[in-house]
Amino acid sequence: MSAAGRLTALDSLRGLAAMMVVLFHYTTRYGELFGHSAPPSATLPWGYLGVNLFFMISGFVIFMTLEKTVRPMDFIVSRFSRLYPAYWGAVALTWAVVAVLGLPGKEVGPLTALLNLTMLQGLMHVAAVDGVYWTLEVELLFYAGALLLFRLGLLARVPLLLLALFALRLVYFGAARWGHVDLPWLAYHLLILQYIPWFAAGIMVYRLARGSATPRADMALIALAAALLAVAEGWPLALLLAGLSLLLYGAASGRLAWLGQPLLVGLGTMSYTLYLVHENIGWALIRRLEAAGVGPDGAILAALLCSMLLALSLTLLVERPALRGLRLAWRRRQERRAADAAALGQQG
Repeated sequence: MSAAGRLTALDSLRGLAAMMVVLFHYTTRYGELFGHSAPPSATLPWGYLGVNLFFMISGFVIFMTLEKTVRPMDFIVSRFSRLYPAYWGAVALTWAVVAVLGLPGKEVGPLTALLNLTMLQGLMHVAAVDGVYWTLEVELLFYAGALLLFRLGLLARVPLLLLALFALRLVYFGAARWGHVDLPWLAYHLLILQYIPWFAAGIMVYRLARGSATPRADMALIALAAALLAVAEGWPLALLLAGLSLLLYGAASGRLAWLGQPLLVGLGTMSYTLYLVHENIGWALIRRLEAAGVGPDGAILAALLCSMLLALSLTLLVERPALRGLRLAWRRRQERRAADAAALGQQG
């Protein structure tokens, strides 16, 4: 499988992760918060674990991207163009739909919606327009940390830095469990200590897939990430990390041809926008439909189709044009700067 094919496989995994989260929210989580009019025919109570796979894929992709990055600003433009335009569209769309259809406990005012445009509402202790946005702040903090390592020339030292974060996570865990002491929340939050095992596993899988010079050490770090989860959160999550690491490695090394199926590839292309728009919009629609007498299965299916249509529209009309336009503008700016520098050099 070509490099492009392997990236397509990772996108397909993203699509599967997004669908897991969607089905969890529409079946299990909706029932917990609002109550279905009758039990759905099927539920997906473990679907929220798709978020863990998201974090692992981010660890893989971001370090792959940074190893090909020349200037820090290239990375910033790349990530900004990928995340923010679609996110802004989703914030506006979600806020408007919830304002019209209503969703008890989930409506926010216009000022709160504007603050959400920063993607840092969690740090400001501001309510989110949609509950799924908390993961985007985690991603941003990871990007910032990875970019700092790139800027300092420390990417090659990332295993040692991850071990230090693992140790710090254990300190927080031990202080809370045995010392009954709550250490500073801000450091725990900014260093994403709760989720660092998942990002670390993704980074190590990337190193292994590209042909690591230290494969045993990288596999040992994945094992330590699993061990940390076993101590702090239980063996089931440790086993999940191990299993997802194998899945991610299989996708990245081209061993999982089934991830190239057109339906999965298509789902992968709109996985980000589907994740952004599905929760509150889908819940508001399910609530209205069930109140009108539609059964839970029909309401869930309608919400799923509506969310996928909105996601596809947002992908085609906002995400892709903005991504292409912003990256093209940045390349042209760099080309103009290079041409100006060359002209000055000739004059000198």
